[in-house]
Amino acid sequence: MPLQSSFAESALTLKQQLGQKLMLDLRYYCEQDTGEQKCRTPVTRLPADLANIISKHNIGGVILFAENIDTVPQVIKLNNDLQQAAAKSELGLPLFISIDQEGGRVARIPRDVGTSFTGNMSIGATYKEHGTHFATESARIIAEELLALGVNVNYAPTVDVNMNPDNPVINVRSYGEDPRLVAKLGGAQVAGFENNGVISSLKHFPGHGDTNVDSHTGLPKVMHDKETIWQQDLPPFKDIIKNQQPGMIMTAHIQYPALDDSTFVSKEGKTMIKPATMSRKIITDLLRDELGYQGVVITDALDMAGISHFFEPIEAVVNTFAAGVDIALMPIETRSPKDLEVLEALIDRLEQEVQRGTLNADEITASATRILKLKEKFKLTTKLDDEAAIKKAQLLLGDQSHRKVEAELALAAITEVKNENNTLPLNIKSGTKVHIIMPDTRKCFALQQALLDNTNTLLSFSCTSLQGYEPISTLKEMNEADVIIAANASPKQSAVEVGGMDDLADNPEFAIAKADQSAALESLLKQAKLANKKTVFVSLRAPYDISQFGKFADAVLATYAYNIDIDTEEKIAGPAFTALAKVLMGKASANGQLPVTVNGLN
Repeated sequence: MPLQSSFAESALTLKQQLGQKLMLDLRYYCEQDTGEQKCRTPVTRLPADLANIISKHNIGGVILFAENIDTVPQVIKLNNDLQQAAAKSELGLPLFISIDQEGGRVARIPRDVGTSFTGNMSIGATYKEHGTHFATESARIIAEELLALGVNVNYAPTVDVNMNPDNPVINVRSYGEDPRLVAKLGGAQVAGFENNGVISSLKHFPGHGDTNVDSHTGLPKVMHDKETIWQQDLPPFKDIIKNQQPGMIMTAHIQYPALDDSTFVSKEGKTMIKPATMSRKIITDLLRDELGYQGVVITDALDMAGISHFFEPIEAVVNTFAAGVDIALMPIETRSPKDLEVLEALIDRLEQEVQRGTLNADEITASATRILKLKEKFKLTTKLDDEAAIKKAQLLLGDQSHRKVEAELALAAITEVKNENNTLPLNIKSGTKVHIIMPDTRKCFALQQALLDNTNTLLSFSCTSLQGYEPISTLKEMNEADVIIAANASPKQSAVEVGGMDDLADNPEFAIAKADQSAALESLLKQAKLANKKTVFVSLRAPYDISQFGKFADAVLATYAYNIDIDTEEKIAGPAFTALAKVLMGKASANGQLPVTVNGLN
């Protein structure tokens, strides 16, 4: 059913209000408890247990992960079943069905199915020539594809201002280091999402741009003084709130002592500064009262180490609600029937805290009202037609016109940082030998195929994968080569890019860099320089690595992305590699601009 505007704030019981304030994670579920072994059964069909919980507790929303998405028909059926479960609740209110589909490094829909683009920093690189065009167009297309699948909330855009070259989790997820640029592009994406029916969620308030700790693996602290915070971190949020009022804003699990130096005692007995997610000074006094934000405030995932290492799950939710947050994202694990008992306990505890006065009853009511108003504004509904939706989505997702914009963005972003001795475009003749050095063989093959697609000249290739190679044969191949193209992707992937905290649990060393490839790459580049080889260095991700490797190359390019959208036995390809090959071969020029400072260049 469509949301009924007749649901006045007084019409909801306290338990119904609390249910609306929870956003559950449905990534995995096992109908039998698995003991100490982690449940890793993806939820691609809605289990009866989870349907019953949504109906019984008037749950307000869910978040989907890549594991929830197999095919277009399957995810539409899953989302429709979720809405049907919500329709059977006492309130019958539709769910927020949410996802992290930022584009670029963070995309949950399979890249061969949906259009994922090359990400925010590539959009930032196009601003000088194209203004907000690609911010608007990428958001429009992502919104159209999400809505076709039944997803109505996107945790995007990221409007953190990336001031720290060592930022392990934001980097290319940011548009750049200039707060004004970030505000313009972020505002354009908010409009692009919301004008096309998908609720946006600005993140991560009050700013995750100057951290060198990933809040998935620890609790970052930003030591900016208030003046710096107001000049660097807050302007994108302030500007977009003033001009656009996004449907949601997501909090950051980050300590900001200059904004709030009050403390809490962790579950291990350690006295610590409150993270922003639990700070009333930051969420209520600053975001609500000073910046005037009237929309829905949602936490970042509460299973992240920035919270879960220091709070028991139920205590974490109580503290976030006390700070003035509207929705707790992933408040507890929902992996087994035992977890659902914890959910029951959580709702009971929240009700008790309101009755005790620890949580203000009027604030809880006002919070639930904000949630209902947002659902009403976007005309969310539980009535969906599976068959019609599937036909539409299969035509729309990855549509040719969408892929065209994706390719145009990838090409417009390519940035030429250096070009000595007219190295670019490459002067390729028949029989030219090209040696490619890449972080792995898939990227070698992707660039090799892209180069072949952009020339009629007969070329020969050899490849070095930095994941493992034989030094003597590599040096021989380099000595025989006419051109060397070497690339690096740094920093390493963070947990959010592949999913979330479950991935850290599966691989505890995930957050630790694999065997350091940078020393090997630097050594190979030095060898190429000594041998006087024509060499191009390509920064595939955050361009800060140019300061380390660029001096060894004749030419330097930045792509900001290395997405592979097609990965079959016949072909490996992605828009960033196609764009890169066009520039290398002189089929197109590199017109992007660095959106961050590297070696004094911007």
